[in-house]
Amino acid sequence: MTPLATSAASDRNKQPILDRLLDLLPPTGRALEIAAGTGQHAAWFAAALPGWDWQPTDADARALPGLAARVAQAALPNLRPPLRLDATAAAWPDADAAPPFDAPFDLVYCANMLHIAPWAACAGLMQGAARHLAATGRLVTYGPYLEDVVATSAGNMAFDADLRSRNPAWGIRRREDVEAEAARAGLQLLQRHTMPANNLLLVFGGAGG
Repeated sequence: MTPLATSAASDRNKQPILDRLLDLLPPTGRALEIAAGTGQHAAWFAAALPGWDWQPTDADARALPGLAARVAQAALPNLRPPLRLDATAAAWPDADAAPPFDAPFDLVYCANMLHIAPWAACAGLMQGAARHLAATGRLVTYGPYLEDVVATSAGNMAFDADLRSRNPAWGIRRREDVEAEAARAGLQLLQRHTMPANNLLLVFGGAGG
């Protein structure tokens, strides 16, 4: 059996993120994960949240076989086979990948995507989450951010420079810009949590939710 692709960062951060999710989420619900990558978060969270139906997705068709293998290995009844979903698309999921989602989600979860994607992915994420979240649903994002009133760590400054040297469309996003993009989609920042290794976990929801 071919070893599954793994991310050391995902192994390190999956439990701290889960701890926040356990505080945030009710016992049951439906979750949509954007940019699931290796599937380590999907498998870890689905195992720890048996009352949650977890749908992993990724925009990169090359990632889907490994993601599907991770799902198959986990063999969890609440972890669904992955779908192809491009956050920038006008409709989720891709029309040629699956039929439209038949019910709203209580959680849209996205980790470590915004800084390795063009800015359009942020707008797409916010607009798509606003379309597909239940009235009281939450969008949770995780990753590094720049902030106006918080000094940027040396590590994040170096990381940002490296990202931009690799692709000018990439880079650590300014939290205030992400928050403004959410507002344009009808979402507001409800919670901001500091996380290990200079990351943030942000929780967004609708104005009435």
